Amino acid sequence: MKLSALLLLSILIISVSLPIIYIYYRTRDATVKDEFFFGVSYGQNTAAEAKLLIDKVKGYTNMFLINSWDITTNETALTEVSDYAAEANLKFMVFFDYISRITYPWHQTWLNTAKEKYGDKFLGVYLQDEPGGKQIDTKESFANASDYSDAANRFVNSIVYYNSTIDAKEKSILIFTSDYALYWFDYLAGYDAVFSELGWNHSTTQQIALCRGAANMQRKAWGAIIVWTYDKPPYIESGPKILQEMLTAYSAGANYVIVFNYPKYLETNQYGILTEEHFTAMKQFWDYIHASPRNTSEKVDKQVAYVLPKDYGWGMRNIDDTIWGLWPADNIAPQIWENMNKLIQKYGLELDVVYDDARFNISKKYSKVYWWNATIN
Repeated sequence: MKLSALLLLSILIISVSLPIIYIYYRTRDATVKDEFFFGVSYGQNTAAEAKLLIDKVKGYTNMFLINSWDITTNETALTEVSDYAAEANLKFMVFFDYISRITYPWHQTWLNTAKEKYGDKFLGVYLQDEPGGKQIDTKESFANASDYSDAANRFVNSIVYYNSTIDAKEKSILIFTSDYALYWFDYLAGYDAVFSELGWNHSTTQQIALCRGAANMQRKAWGAIIVWTYDKPPYIESGPKILQEMLTAYSAGANYVIVFNYPKYLETNQYGILTEEHFTAMKQFWDYIHASPRNTSEKVDKQVAYVLPKDYGWGMRNIDDTIWGLWPADNIAPQIWENMNKLIQKYGLELDVVYDDARFNISKKYSKVYWWNATIN
């Protein structure tokens, strides 16, 4: 397949504004599939609107995220949208804030039959949203802890022992979420893949390093979701900028790339917040990944890890971010912040950020390891 002139021009423009994009591959563990999923989320209210979006994107995506409370609490609507996505040859996942046993008891039977009905087109459940970020910003999982390790245990257990997690695991259904902090602990709690949120004016390279590092070390899949940059229209970045983010995530080895499409207010069109320039960018990305498929058997010699202290649940969006949402940044935070930025500058997308944890052999996984208290020039 040849790149279109428009796509080639877009890539050239991006290359001027973005540092060299490393084509990044890890030697995959047997538990992680190399299949790549690209799609859009749906956050509006009706099955008719969902079908409209599916018809719009089905020619240049291969997955669909049903991310609508109104749909996933309505059995008829959820089945209608799921059927339509499957008939459009899209794989899909379904958002549940919780898998109900009482308020919506049909959740149980719907999930019991979904794998049989849809086969591999049903990817699994997107369970809750931003558990790590919400703990950092609102203390949603717990409001007190005696120390960092107690906080880590409380956070992980709040997910592990969540009835909806138990239900999904008992049904052998994969669970997913998006986040912007505490990825390591999301994976420890049982998520099969976490989507790093690229947006909010956060460092894309750092967010990928944190999410991918957790996934690689724990032998899980990972992804990226392109989210809002603004709290008012147009909410999401321009088409060329989201194309840049998609290309970066793809080159960094993401298993999933998703464009977030959730209309917060009424200033939206029939497709949510996405406009023609965003759909054009998605088409360009689809053309690119088919013109430039990744060689997933290729091994990278430089595998670099930066190791954070055990259970150090620092939000890391800025030097003053909180630790577990409970404590202010402590006296080692400035050194970690400085080291991390030096390593990002030095290694770019080759860097993973992981945690000191006796359950995982970091030195065996990575050829070069920097510890949090190292002196880095």
